[in-house]
Amino acid sequence: MSAAAIIALLAVLAVVGAAAAVYLAIRSRNMQVWLPAYLRRRAPARGDGPVHVMFCFVDHYEPMWGRADEATQRARVDRWCRDYRALAGRHRDADGRPPQHSFFYPEEEYVEEYLDKIAALCAEGYGEIEIHLHHDNDTEANFRETMARFCRMLHERHGALPRDPATGELRFAFIHGNWSLDNSRPDGRWCGLNNELILLRELGCYADFTLPSAPSDTQTSTINSIYYATDDPARPKSHDTGVPVRVGGSASGDLMIVQGPLALNWRERRMGVMPRIENADVRKTQPPTPARVDDWVRTGIHVEGRPEWVFVKIHTHGTQEGDMDTLLGAPSEAMYAHLERAYNDGRDYVLHYVTAREAYNIIKAAEAGKTGDPGQYRDFVLPPPPGAMRERRVA
Repeated sequence: MSAAAIIALLAVLAVVGAAAAVYLAIRSRNMQVWLPAYLRRRAPARGDGPVHVMFCFVDHYEPMWGRADEATQRARVDRWCRDYRALAGRHRDADGRPPQHSFFYPEEEYVEEYLDKIAALCAEGYGEIEIHLHHDNDTEANFRETMARFCRMLHERHGALPRDPATGELRFAFIHGNWSLDNSRPDGRWCGLNNELILLRELGCYADFTLPSAPSDTQTSTINSIYYATDDPARPKSHDTGVPVRVGGSASGDLMIVQGPLALNWRERRMGVMPRIENADVRKTQPPTPARVDDWVRTGIHVEGRPEWVFVKIHTHGTQEGDMDTLLGAPSEAMYAHLERAYNDGRDYVLHYVTAREAYNIIKAAEAGKTGDPGQYRDFVLPPPPGAMRERRVA
């Protein structure tokens, strides 16, 4: 073989090796699930007037994380109640409201003392309580009983969860533990219910806020969307696709899915080559830098036909000690300052801090064809929970 042939062969092998390495990197992070949708994306068209940014921070709030002892659990809750008041109290959106934190509290970690403290924080206007659940190999009967009991407890003891004005039933938002909504893990762990979307709807859930879950294999092929999913009880992960929520449309299927931003971060690359996954998670290793905030807004998640109303839903696991300095300290202070500086000038952007419930209400207002300032639609379909209403009457 000539020298030229050897060089050509080595070049081919290098290309094949690089391609194989990229393929393995993609598979190792389950990017094959959602990368096609990401590559097909188009920049959202901007409507007339300013872009309204609905900023929604949801928290998989787990005081017992890591099987902590009681003293550690209490210290976690107390720090949140102390430091979040101070942090949020220094910031305001276009409506004069502080940052809103949606505490998705796990049913299996219920402690009355902790919920009382979080409820008091929410009653002062800093957020709302919703439902989080970890379960495994569950049954329909147990799921119904567990969820119904927890809804009543949150409402009756802690002033959480609104009642539907039309039906009187309790309504709630949901985040699934271990990302496993509708039995979406390939191995079937951490759920067990292929009809979970139907059950959630029947129990009063108005929307799911679990996603994105990348790099988990529970991530859906649908990304950066607000859509209705229809359950197929014969198979798992029925929310993999759905019908986009659109202006002039109506509820379709079993459950609304509200996703946060999912993208590739080309600024930060593994080994200088592979981009990192931007999955809207906030923690010490993924601080909420201004550049990330800009990426979240630029993703442009919206109701179809209302591109000037942008929804930015980010998430965290707020009680882990390694992350609390980020969530309650200088990095989050800088995040809110950047939001208020870059996205609240009243000309190009208007900022609205919203809870999960308020985000849902504004989504439903867009679907109903409402225009103008979305801040006026925070209570469009579902009223505030009774605990929040006490604070509003005083205001």
